Amino acid sequence: MMRLYFIIYTIILLWCISPVKQRHLKTKQISPVIFVPGDGGNQVEAKLNKTTVVHYLCEKVSTDYFNIWLNLELLIPIIIDCWIDNMKLTYDNVTRTTKNQDGVDIRIPGWGDPFFIEYLDPSKASAGTYFKDIGDVLVSQLGYIRNQSIRGAPYDFRKAPNENEEFFNKLKELVEETYNENKQVPVTLLAHSMGGPMSLIFLQRQTQKWKDKYINCFITLAAVWGGSIKALKVFAIGDDLGAYLLHETTLKNEQITSPSLGWLLPSSLFWKETEVLVESQHKNYSLSNLRDYLIDINVPNAWEFRKDNEKYQLNFASPGVEVHCLYGSAIDTVERLYYKSGISIQGTPQLISGDGDGTVNLRSLEGCKYWKSKQQQNVHSQKFPGVNHMNILRSPDVLSYIKTILEV
Repeated sequence: MMRLYFIIYTIILLWCISPVKQRHLKTKQISPVIFVPGDGGNQVEAKLNKTTVVHYLCEKVSTDYFNIWLNLELLIPIIIDCWIDNMKLTYDNVTRTTKNQDGVDIRIPGWGDPFFIEYLDPSKASAGTYFKDIGDVLVSQLGYIRNQSIRGAPYDFRKAPNENEEFFNKLKELVEETYNENKQVPVTLLAHSMGGPMSLIFLQRQTQKWKDKYINCFITLAAVWGGSIKALKVFAIGDDLGAYLLHETTLKNEQITSPSLGWLLPSSLFWKETEVLVESQHKNYSLSNLRDYLIDINVPNAWEFRKDNEKYQLNFASPGVEVHCLYGSAIDTVERLYYKSGISIQGTPQLISGDGDGTVNLRSLEGCKYWKSKQQQNVHSQKFPGVNHMNILRSPDVLSYIKTILEV
């Protein structure tokens, strides 16, 4: 009898409590999140209708759009030459703009959809995962819903801010749309690497009234606030993207055509004009004669890219929203290029390392601290020693920090 009474009492108790719990869950409002990727941080599609190709194995025509970044099948020897020819840009120093190669139509798919930022490879190959771990944590542990409370803001990362006006306009619309579709809860911008300064430019353009209404906070991961010496290194010798089978000098042919790389050259706000960035037997180079170096290594367009976008670098006004600035440190990061005696300026320099996250120098990563005395909203900065530029997207400590910020 006692047992039956206990069972009935338990059922009644659970029946009474359950609606309370359900009501709590229904009224619990999490801040919706928009992912803003960095350089190379979202899918890119291409469609071909070419008359000439660089190799007989290259396709001239495609019947439909196909994934060109990141498609690992296109990054194998020989075929990579086709990829480079399809991805690189041509610069017009009269219009100060770039265009795709003749017969190549590039588009950025998936506006608003986080999938195109969580996975760079549509097949979900492990090598092509990007924001996936963050997305998984938000969904499994905080109850977020993809395409509702998690959105994505991809863009043509090859281009610098001066050619991404459409992105800034669409991002404002996406923020407002996401706000309204989530019961008018302010939105959190979560940006990685180059996505940090891209989001900063966006926020600088909005009124304080608009930001107070629509923005919850701004979370940045390894943001390149003041450029990086690595951008200079890429113009000199390219970058292998950390892939064993890829050669940096081959990839350089595509990388040096991207204006965004010129935008990410070291900023005069973070490096002294006379600080030596490149050392050689006959001449040293600093920001004061950076143009000479870029011409000497046969990438004169790099200087044009910098001129076209320097105003965005030099405008470091605070974003006017709460900031959580997260970054790695204590990892060897190139801080100077050194051409040994007998090595031509056209050759391969030795890379002298300093502190940073392996890609971005510490002084640039910590640039957000400048805003602490420049705005009323809180600016939090957190260093994660030993966490590199890409692993910050999956570091357990970083994921825990993000979860803590977004928990209600």
